[in-house]
This record gives sequence, C-alpha cells and structure tokens, in this order.
Amino acid sequence: MHFMQSLQQAWTRNNSLVCVGLDPEPAKFPAHVQGRPDAVLEFCTAIVDATADLVCCYKPQIAHFAALRAEDTLERLIAHIHANHPGTPVILDAKRGDIGSTAQHYVGEAFDRYAADAVTLNPYLGRDSVQPFLERADKGVILLCHTSNPGAADLQDLDVGGKPLYQHVAQIIARDWNNHGNCALVTGATWPQQLAEVRALVGDMPLLVPGIGAQGGDVEAVVRNGRTAAGTGLMISSSRAILYASQGEDFANAARKAALELRDSINHYRQR
Repeated sequence: MHFMQSLQQAWTRNNSLVCVGLDPEPAKFPAHVQGRPDAVLEFCTAIVDATADLVCCYKPQIAHFAALRAEDTLERLIAHIHANHPGTPVILDAKRGDIGSTAQHYVGEAFDRYAADAVTLNPYLGRDSVQPFLERADKGVILLCHTSNPGAADLQDLDVGGKPLYQHVAQIIARDWNNHGNCALVTGATWPQQLAEVRALVGDMPLLVPGIGAQGGDVEAVVRNGRTAAGTGLMISSSRAILYASQGEDFANAARKAALELRDSINHYRQR
C-alpha cells in the first residue's frame, strides 16, 4: 500500500497523530531487560506491541541501531511491525543525502533492506540527490525543512531573496518535487511560527513534527499551527518521553500510558 494511504488510514483507524520514535539506549532499559542477548529487539517490540493501537506511525532512528551494531535488529523490528501490526507505517529516520549514484544505494538500504515505508532525507544537495527516492512512488519521502534543534536557525532561517531559506525549501518541494504525492516535510515543534508558515505554503502535505516531550515542544501550538482543515496532516513525534516513561518491569504499560496521554492531549486541541 502507498505510504500516504497507510498514514491516512492510521490517522482515522487509531484517531491518532502520534508518531513514536524508536531510539534504543540500552543504558536506559529496565534492569530486567539489560544484558539479555536480544535486549534491543525485546525492548522495542514490547513498546510497539503496547502502543500500536494508539499511533499513526513508528520512526526508528538508524544511528541508534548502527552504533550498537544492531542493524539486523532494526530489520527484524520493522518486520515485526509489518507482520503484527499491518497497516502501521514505519519511517526510517536516516536523514540521508548524497549524489544520485550513492542515493540509489540508500534507496536500496531504506526500502529493500529495511523494508521501511518512508525515509527522512536532507534536501540540501538538490533534487538529483533525492530523485531516486521520489521515483519510488509508493514510498514516503520526508524532507528536512525547519528542524527542531536550537541551531536550525543558523542556516534554515537565512534570508534568501526576501524570505528565509526554509520557505524556499517548502515551496520547491511542494511545487516541483511532489509529482507522485509522496513527499512530506520535517518541521520542528520547537518552532511553532515557522510550522504555521510551512503549513500555509504546502497545503495538506503531511508534516513530521519532532520536538514534543524531551525537547520541550508545545502540543497546543503544534496542533494549532500545523493541522490541516480536516484536523490531520501531522505526525507528532515523541521518543524518550514514551520509551523511557518507566525503567521498571512495567515499562511497556508506562509507555502505553504516555502514548495515550499524548494522543488524548493532541485530540483535545484538534477539536478546538
């Protein structure tokens, strides 16, 4: 199924705009999980199984797995999500960006090796660097626009011909790159005004919004500035606040509670 169709169905089926980031840090795992031979997979699948009816997608961060030499675990985790929670999209958070010949290999990594439904990309090498991804019309291409980190303004807010660079990025992607309707943008929760400006520029294009929870983004501001007229259009990502809601044996139930609270908070503001 097309990534965008799966996402839209998940928004409706689970009444949720929540994206759970899967960023395993074994030092933060509960004591009874730490040290087990397959601790990363055990931890992540427990989180997924506890929250799958509360989310619109999952977002595993590839660096967290690669640093642990756990790329095979990432493959098995994505396979677990597809097998046990069909219709729940998986975004590979890789932020790739390279020349076209290398990009083609990154396409194979994201969509063939890992079987992700979408991938995050850096658009700053230009269209040829993302074209191999765009051509996979059934897959989501989620491009950095205005990121959540404090240094985002260093470059992304630079004035280019009377408007900031991130606005040019949003317009170019929406106007010129989205021929298959498979593009989305990353816009940080920590920059609500910029989020509103991007929404105004790109219409109903989905926005992946990191920065809720540990980074301090405000749920009300995100929903108010980022939702579409239909009340959707967002993948509001939280990682640490859900994954590590408890370091006890109840960690999966605590993650479920945190995801439910976030979903309900988002939905409260969606109805305003």
